[in-house]
This record gives sequence, C-alpha cells and structure tokens, in this order.
Amino acid sequence: MAEDAILIDSSATARGKSELRATLRAQRLALPAAARMQAAEAVAGHLQRHPSFAGQGYVAGYWAMAGEVPLHVLQMRLKADQVWCLPCIQPDNSLRFAPWRPGDELLNNRFGIPEPALAAESQLPPEAMTVILMPLLGFSRGGERLGMGGGYYDRSLGFRQRQPSPPFLVGVGYAFQELATMHSDPWDVRLDAVVTEGEFLLCAPAG
Repeated sequence: MAEDAILIDSSATARGKSELRATLRAQRLALPAAARMQAAEAVAGHLQRHPSFAGQGYVAGYWAMAGEVPLHVLQMRLKADQVWCLPCIQPDNSLRFAPWRPGDELLNNRFGIPEPALAAESQLPPEAMTVILMPLLGFSRGGERLGMGGGYYDRSLGFRQRQPSPPFLVGVGYAFQELATMHSDPWDVRLDAVVTEGEFLLCAPAG
C-alpha cells in the first residue's frame, strides 16, 4: 500500500457510489498538470518493467480526460511488435478497439472523447487485445474497480469472469484513489493488476 494513499472505506459510508465518484473525481481534477505528467512517466516505467506487459500484440489504452493519468508516454515507448489501440463505443454501449497512431484521424464520440475514425467492421473485439489499460476513479487491492458508472468495460469484458487472461486487465490511476474496501456487484469484472505512480500491483485473486 502506498504510504501517501488516502484510503476511503466505501462500505462504511452512506454516501453511496455516486457521491464517492464525485469526491474522487474532484480530487483527480485538482491535481496540477505537473503531477499528472510525473505520474505518466512513473506509470510507463512500472508497466515496461513488468513481465505481464512484455508480450507482443494489441495494447488497448484510453484517451485521458478529466485528470486521468495520461498514457502518451507509454504509447511512445511501445515495442515494435506492440500495437496501440483506443476504445470505440458501439451502438449497444459495448466497446471495440481500433489501432491508432499520432496523426491518424480522430472523431469525437457522444461524450466528446476522441476515437479513431475507423469503420466498425474494421475495429477489434476485446478478446483480440493482449493488454487492456483501464481508467478508474477508485480501486481495491483485490482488483475491484470503481469507474464512471457507465458499465462499458464490465459489459464488454464479461467473458473474463469465465476465463483467464488474455486480455490482461490493468487499472490505471493515482495512489490516492486506493479504497480500503469496496462493494462489488455480480457483473463487475475484476482487474488483474493496478498501476499507479507508486507501484505495479498484482491483485489478489477472488475468494
């Protein structure tokens, strides 16, 4: 556990997930740009040094918004046999992924988040990814992830509840987003690992 982590016991509060999300999002938005850039460097270093990130294939990242840890440093350091992808929201609110390099065309989705301008039939299913890096608002050491509440990743990665990786699922956040405990719903898909500016954490298995 990071020494400077702010632990919030989500099971002992009546505020509920909605208010918890608002609190954590406000803390993330308050981070200065320099802190976000330092976190980006540290996160890239932790990932590159860990064996779980060493394999070839498709690496799904995200377009950082609202104070999320930027991933541009990591993208620039990928190996020649690793292909960077970004998520694309589908009409059924699931996710597919499209390869993207700086300079390729982007289009904003309905939330204003840039997505590769690639036809849906040319996009890749989650099962094709080797690693999926997922933004978060909160996480536990057991692999629970608190997202924005849309359920896009849980909806798309439900198959991981029945089988092991790939894709290897890594939550990306800041150390202060660690939660002491966290309620899980049956449809929640657990993370295999979490990376913050402070560490690369392999999550404890369920049970």
